[in-house]
Amino acid sequence: MSTTTDAASTVQPSRIDALLDRCKREVESGLLPSCQVAVGFDGEIVAQATYGDATDETRYCIFSATKPFVASTMWQLISEGVVELDATAAGYVPAFGENGKDRITVEQVMLHTSGFPHAPLKPPEWDTSESRLVSMANWRLNWEPGTRYEYHPTSAHWVLAEIINAVTGNDFRDGVHDRVTGPLGLPQLLGLAPDDQDGIAELILVGEPATPDELEATFGVRELPMTEVTNEAILRFNEPSVREVGVPGGGGFGTAVDLALFYQGLLHNPDELWDPAMLATGTGEVRNTLPDPMGMPANRSIGLFLAGDDGMSNMRGLGRTVSPMAFGHNGAGGQLAWADPATGLSLGYTTNGYDEHEVRQPRRDTAISSLAGLCTTPD
Repeated sequence: MSTTTDAASTVQPSRIDALLDRCKREVESGLLPSCQVAVGFDGEIVAQATYGDATDETRYCIFSATKPFVASTMWQLISEGVVELDATAAGYVPAFGENGKDRITVEQVMLHTSGFPHAPLKPPEWDTSESRLVSMANWRLNWEPGTRYEYHPTSAHWVLAEIINAVTGNDFRDGVHDRVTGPLGLPQLLGLAPDDQDGIAELILVGEPATPDELEATFGVRELPMTEVTNEAILRFNEPSVREVGVPGGGGFGTAVDLALFYQGLLHNPDELWDPAMLATGTGEVRNTLPDPMGMPANRSIGLFLAGDDGMSNMRGLGRTVSPMAFGHNGAGGQLAWADPATGLSLGYTTNGYDEHEVRQPRRDTAISSLAGLCTTPD
């Protein structure tokens, strides 16, 4: 474990210590096999730690924390004028337009209001662009685009990946690295070749599902909606072939430091990697306030959750102590990634213990994010 505060005098060591103590709790108790945590400030990492069966270099599947890397690539293409938010996705990927999907806009895809949240795409169909396009042509709408919000775990970002392929002539996995992670000094997170998969933490199911009574006491329902994020789907990311595919909605691999530094990049925009106006839109402009199936307003930008001032920032994965300007996007199983412009802090947290308890895991997320949000607050 290493902690540095001299580069950021306003970061409070005692607050960092409280955060690190909370992060190691489940590892020391034997619930989680390992975890990493990193705090960014002023463009640097000011604290990082690894607990359990891992090292600081161990990489983790970051699941849906992958999505902003793809979205931020889209921001560049939009500001360059090669993609337009109000254009149809089928205008860039014609095969996608079959079965009434020809009217879905790029913005609707990025806001998860496009109406195909459960569209299937699994191996081997996701292996090549050609086979993906065949599957996309067969997708059908669940509801009228733009009328509802329902999180699209993977389907929407497959469309964004194909748009990146189409307008750049470059494979989306390389495109995300060439445009975003590479310029930020980060390793490639998407599409890891078989000889670049050493040091990845194996995903392990831990804990037990919450009881209906626990679910009702926490969420007001006795059963959570079914999604494609099943145990089987989660453990598939242990397979080398799946890691190589680079699922754009959830198949990135990296460290907690990578996540914290990416969000520092979004805060500081080094060398104007993004057009400032476009970056302000992506990180600060709410474009979707529709309620999700559980009734919570989305409060989404084109690519991120925004904390907002309605007291529901913890429900969006950003903890209870961040400012309304905070933005981020977590991943399944407790991967945390966000930044707060009001404090300059960013957080990355990764674990390979996929906690099946649907109440304990989000409570852990809230506790860790809430402690991180206080790391510049004096005692």
